[in-house]
Amino acid sequence: MTDFLKKVVFSIVFILTSYNSIASFILIPMDEEKQSNHLKAYGIAFWILQNNIEVHWLLNFRGGSFLIQNHSSIQEECIIRGVSFEVLTNSKVQQIKLNIANPEINQEIVKLEKAPKIAVYTPKGKQPWDDAVTLVLTYAEIPYDEIYDKEIIENELFKYEWLHLHHEDFTGQYGKFYRNYRNAAWYINQQKNAELRANELGFDKVSKLKLEVGKTIKEFVAGGGFLFTMCSGTDSYDISMSAEDTDICEYMFDGDGTDPNAQAKLNFNNTLAFKDFKLKTNPMEYEFSDIDGTSLHKLPENQDLFSLFEFSAKWDIVPTLLCQNHTRIIKGFMGQTTDFKTSLVKSNVLIMGESKVFGTARYIHGQFGKGQWTFYGGHDPEDYRHYVNDPPTDLNLYPNSPGYRLILNNILFPAAKKKKQKT
Repeated sequence: MTDFLKKVVFSIVFILTSYNSIASFILIPMDEEKQSNHLKAYGIAFWILQNNIEVHWLLNFRGGSFLIQNHSSIQEECIIRGVSFEVLTNSKVQQIKLNIANPEINQEIVKLEKAPKIAVYTPKGKQPWDDAVTLVLTYAEIPYDEIYDKEIIENELFKYEWLHLHHEDFTGQYGKFYRNYRNAAWYINQQKNAELRANELGFDKVSKLKLEVGKTIKEFVAGGGFLFTMCSGTDSYDISMSAEDTDICEYMFDGDGTDPNAQAKLNFNNTLAFKDFKLKTNPMEYEFSDIDGTSLHKLPENQDLFSLFEFSAKWDIVPTLLCQNHTRIIKGFMGQTTDFKTSLVKSNVLIMGESKVFGTARYIHGQFGKGQWTFYGGHDPEDYRHYVNDPPTDLNLYPNSPGYRLILNNILFPAAKKKKQKT
């Protein structure tokens, strides 16, 4: 080979090597040490998907980090929103992918392809309580539409891929707030408006309207939708489904008494998550049934914790994705429904987070038809006891909240490219 050809070959190799080093990716780390704002990082991932750019979710790699082709606009958006990022070379990314592919390493790569269209089931107007999901969606700058009973009855739900049930009572008992708030203006107005809305939609009772709404939501999930709910939106939903053929509301809620045989008429085949529970129909008791484990939480606040299960990233992709976090020990937090007694959770339901000391499940997941659902106990992950009329949590104070991260895992879940699950 002549000196001239040697120089040409050397130049080509140098150019290719330099290109391989310069061409880069953006890594949005999600470990505890390197990410300044975990919650807004999810918003960045969602925004990238909205711009038709693929995101790779590196499950169990540095807390569930996001990997994207490098674009200056993404770097700029991260800086604007205060989200930490790193620029990696092609060679570095290839090494990361090789390590993740190692069957002995509990990590996996999931491709996120399209931002899901999100709906929140919530009444119009100011409520005397806030909602953790709408708080974190707003903070993370993830867009969503508000829908309620009218939109559900008119089948507008099927425009969406992901639905959250705002702090809600599907049994028609107005949250069982009767004892403490029956003379409060907000409570009186809430009941009046709910009854008017039910009548306008052709129902003589609020409980019947909520039952029909709940059945439509089940159809949504069965058809491939994703359902997420917290606090009383979990057990009250299942209770409503089980009570399709009976009346579980006392006269102050619907004008007549409870069916004396209501308990025996419950149909647990209609529920998503729970079985064999006992109703609590006393209107003076702030509880729907014995599903809830709130009364068991008698430890000091700093000792009230729950732990996330560790799943196989290569075999159990769905629960692994839903449990992405920078810690597996999460601070507990109360709610009207704080968590779920494990003895009343159906055997086909996957428990992803539990409080062993109380014998309760905090974070559960299941499939129904072609769709999937997740129930998360408690009201606000950064407010241990959140009362009616308390001010909303300022998430600027909790940008790295592991409890709120679980909510946002569910937001991105529908964006994941579906893989056939291994058995």
